[in-house]
Amino acid sequence: MSRTARLLDLLQLLRNRSTPVSGTDLARDLSISIRTLYRDIATLQAQGADVVGEPGLGYVLRPGFTLPPLMFSADEIEAIVLGSRWVAAKADDKLLSQSASQALAKITAVLPDTLRQRVETTNLLVPPGDQNAASVDASVIRLAIRNERKLVLTYRSLDERHSERVIWPILIGYFDNVRVVVGWCELRQSYRHFRIDRIEELAASDTRYPRRCAVMLKEWRAQNRQVRAPKTTAEN
Repeated sequence: MSRTARLLDLLQLLRNRSTPVSGTDLARDLSISIRTLYRDIATLQAQGADVVGEPGLGYVLRPGFTLPPLMFSADEIEAIVLGSRWVAAKADDKLLSQSASQALAKITAVLPDTLRQRVETTNLLVPPGDQNAASVDASVIRLAIRNERKLVLTYRSLDERHSERVIWPILIGYFDNVRVVVGWCELRQSYRHFRIDRIEELAASDTRYPRRCAVMLKEWRAQNRQVRAPKTTAEN
């Protein structure tokens, strides 16, 4: 992993936490030494990130950190525009769709004039989404993943059986016609995949699950080198 990618990962880990997280935990999640972590924290602070804390007490990123003026290649501009438009058009989560458009607007606002014009004139089209409609609010799932909280759900399997599940959500997979939440299922005692359009009831729990999401994600990826949709990914 490049140092730039590592710094972005560190920034994302801090963004996902509202309370101080120890340097030891951050170093473990990033697979780096504690000394390297201290250097990376200092680099982020020098670049304007409002990271507060100190060794032994933990670190937290205060809200409001914004991007500095950016420079992108033509291909990078098109990738950003295409990705943002895809999320805005395809996400079955209204809040996520709006956030994609807002994020692109914020990035565009800090670009030099020449690059801003390239964003505005990029001729890449994403048609409207036609995925299966969900009856639950997917933003609840995203928030539970971000805060590492358990979810309680009523699920209807492909053979129309209903079951009550408590899961530890770790990611959402966005396929062309279906969305899938992946999590550790307390009933099955293993990682399971649940189609969001088949979740009939959903409630966020105040209970934090006992393992770190980043660690579980690595474990799940090691067990699932390739995920295919739609039928093979649905819990039944």
